[in-house]
Amino acid sequence: MRKIVFDIETSNIFQDVGSNNPADLSISIVGVYEYENDKYSTFTQEEFGKLWPILENADMFITFNGDHFDIPLLNKYYPGDLLKIKSLDLLKEMHKSAGRRMKLDQIAEGTFGKPKGGNGLDAIKWWKNGEVDKVKKYCLEDVRITKDVYEYALKEGKLIFKEGPNLNEVKLDTSDWETPPTSSVLNYTLPF
Repeated sequence: MRKIVFDIETSNIFQDVGSNNPADLSISIVGVYEYENDKYSTFTQEEFGKLWPILENADMFITFNGDHFDIPLLNKYYPGDLLKIKSLDLLKEMHKSAGRRMKLDQIAEGTFGKPKGGNGLDAIKWWKNGEVDKVKKYCLEDVRITKDVYEYALKEGKLIFKEGPNLNEVKLDTSDWETPPTSSVLNYTLPF
């Protein structure tokens, strides 16, 4: 199965656009990991023409909060419908099992003993200051952590999140995570 892990950084926040709809925000960077090629890449809006074929070849997206945030936001730029591609949202899976939402940082620290090196607000500040390489590095860190969380959960059937001084283990049912999609997806930007 062709799997893609991705994460998005934005150039603004909800208060800037007066909305809670992720599709109202603007993308600064998309970070991607392609399992098929063992390759990490970043894309700005101007480079989305190179991103679309990568996404279109995917059988499954792996994200953290992607179903609510990343996919609807990226879908506003895409000429087709990214919602037709199978999605595994790790936050959604954790919420299903734990009954609550948590941050990727909490899972990284609980599962691997190391927190992330920043947050989305830092990335917006760096973008506005023209520090594009910092945003790319931060975005790819989130992609790497999401990939590591996915692989750990598949292997161990659980994840751990840190809340204050406590470590909380959450069992996950990963039995259908790698089930291939039942139908093929039409490509909208590749030649037929």
